[in-house]
Amino acid sequence: MLILRLDKAGQPQDWVNPEQAARLYCQQKVLFELGQHHRVLHGGWNRLGQQSLLRLSTIIACDGKVTDMSGKVALTNRYLFRRDNCLCLYCGQKFSPSVLTKDHIVPRSRGGQDRWTNVATACQRCNHFKGARTPEEANMPLLAVPFRPNVYERFYLMNRRILADQMRFLSSHFSQRRDWEIAV
Repeated sequence: MLILRLDKAGQPQDWVNPEQAARLYCQQKVLFELGQHHRVLHGGWNRLGQQSLLRLSTIIACDGKVTDMSGKVALTNRYLFRRDNCLCLYCGQKFSPSVLTKDHIVPRSRGGQDRWTNVATACQRCNHFKGARTPEEANMPLLAVPFRPNVYERFYLMNRRILADQMRFLSSHFSQRRDWEIAV
């Protein structure tokens, strides 16, 4: 389980493991908690036979260095396929990531750039059929509008095992341009 670390303004900063979160708690850097779930870490025993416990929330806001995460979403196949929910945006079928490809809507051979708003997930069959044409020229309309993920969507793309309360927090800040729902 990873814990979502926010800055004091509530902006996502990092996914941290329980040990890193425990260090933040012990250093008294946790300003507030937002998660509804907790993980309990068990520590050592004292002379009275009592074991120390530390309850970690799944979302914590911490004091300290703030990093501007806006606009820093790497365009990788892994993130692209997650953005598009492993759907081919031409035929609408769901595929495993191993058989998906990144398609440039305006082909690179025609000046199209490698940007979030110019790429879509495509199955190999559709990508091959479309070739170096635009979707209009190939008579293959896109099923959703490609978009650049915001900082909250970036944190969704980064982690495969997001807990329900973390997903509710992140998805409440997702772009309204999404044309499909992400299953929680």
